[in-house]
Amino acid sequence: MKPLATATAQPAGPKEIWAWCMYDFANSSFTTLIVTVAYSVYFVQVVAGGLGHDGAAERVWFWGYAISMLIAALLAPPLGVIADARAAKRAFLLGSTLVCVACTALLAFVQAGDIWMGLILFGLANVAFDLGFLFCSAFLVELAPPDKMGRISGYGWGLGYAGGLLSLAIAYPFISGGFAESNLPFYRLSFAVTAAFFLVATVPTFLFLRERAVPQPDLGGSLWQEAFTRLAQTARHLGRYRDLAAYLIAYLIYTDAINTVIVASAIFANKVLDFSPGDLIIYFLVTQVTAGLGAVWFGQLADRIGAKRTINITLLAWIALAACAALVRTHAQFYAIGLVAGAVLGANQTASRTLLGQFTPAGRQAEFFSFFSVTGKFAAVIGPVVYGEVTAWTGSQRWAIVSMALFFAIGLLAFRNVDEARGIAAAQQ
Repeated sequence: MKPLATATAQPAGPKEIWAWCMYDFANSSFTTLIVTVAYSVYFVQVVAGGLGHDGAAERVWFWGYAISMLIAALLAPPLGVIADARAAKRAFLLGSTLVCVACTALLAFVQAGDIWMGLILFGLANVAFDLGFLFCSAFLVELAPPDKMGRISGYGWGLGYAGGLLSLAIAYPFISGGFAESNLPFYRLSFAVTAAFFLVATVPTFLFLRERAVPQPDLGGSLWQEAFTRLAQTARHLGRYRDLAAYLIAYLIYTDAINTVIVASAIFANKVLDFSPGDLIIYFLVTQVTAGLGAVWFGQLADRIGAKRTINITLLAWIALAACAALVRTHAQFYAIGLVAGAVLGANQTASRTLLGQFTPAGRQAEFFSFFSVTGKFAAVIGPVVYGEVTAWTGSQRWAIVSMALFFAIGLLAFRNVDEARGIAAAQQ
């Protein structure tokens, strides 16, 4: 394989690293309020609430979420290659952000019975969100050397959880009144508020984050032809990145369960434990704090003991947490589980992104992070479908939680095949 043009060598200063972290701060409003706390519950309870038997609304929601992840998975590799080839990560990041913000704002017009409208707008926003996360994460390789990626990734996730915390606080007055008819216009307005928060908070990112990559030689043909040509070249040389391949298999399995737990947590609390919308806001305000602390602390730990050991610790914790969640009976017990789960979530996300960054060769950042993104998206297809189907067949989300514990255990076993030092050496060659 011919060597690729790499990024310019000028190092990133504190202001630019802060600007990169601010994208995590901004986009966390979408994952927190749209995917997890507010819109997901609104869709199940109000938009699709008239579908009939128990589990029908959840099935529709999880299938819609899974399909949007499948679309993102199909788009990520060619778009990642194009972004590398044209040194256009920043431009692609801006475009995906604007699409996500616009579709999120339009969710404010989705009312009871608007199932297709609600699914399509959410799906478009979710696809754009995940592509934006891909392009932003790809900058990590340019901003930090391998021995500092953990802490910088941790700062990003930590600031991200702070953004989730702030967006929750801002949305609380709109959501706390629940699904009473008089409060529904205010509840829907929270989706537009989320979009505005996302847009405003990304301003530092687009003001200060620089594109260090340089355009690569043109292979001829259309952009899409070039993208698939470059992907074919990478596929022929994947043997030299065997630890990356092993890691992506393990990541596919364990992040499947993590994504599903994130998407299902508010629905589980609302339907199984009778949490009100106000209760959910308070719950996620608390867990955002521990998630942010976990991201920062474990990011530094990953630099000291290695990202692989850090991920192992988090997966053992996830198995225990899923087992406990299946047995939870009271609000207090769920709060306790959430406090620990928040810290473990932040830790796992930080260490996972760090390990991928360490396994990525210079000049192929967006391409390799697109493989990471694709793996996560296929995981987000499988897990939610399993969760929704188990819930529909058994009539209980508790059994669905048990199925996620099995995913964590299998992911931990698959992760044993990853040699961290060998994977870093392959990327540096």
